[in-house]
Amino acid sequence: MSKASDRRRFLFQVGASGVAVLGMQSLVVGAADAADMPPLDPSGPQASALGYVADGTTTDTAKFPRYRAEQECVNCQLYQGDATAAAGGCLLFAGKSVAAKGWCNAWAQKAS
Repeated sequence: MSKASDRRRFLFQVGASGVAVLGMQSLVVGAADAADMPPLDPSGPQASALGYVADGTTTDTAKFPRYRAEQECVNCQLYQGDATAAAGGCLLFAGKSVAAKGWCNAWAQKAS
């Protein structure tokens, strides 16, 4: 094998390993107990860019027309909390808890 081929294989393996580690970290942080995580600040840069609100009914529908009343963090695919809890983890906001009744523009229907 050529040195260029070995180098490409090495770089691919390093990249794939990095993605796997980051994915596992997101799952571990997302699955952490929400009581141990500080609540997400809606005015933070990532939260405000995604239109996160702790109460979905207060969503600015002019800015985020995608919002629907039945959409809440608790029924989003990215939500990592218990369905009966007031808050839980989110794969987008690692290390922070989001309100179960919250909403953001990344909302995606949880698979049944």
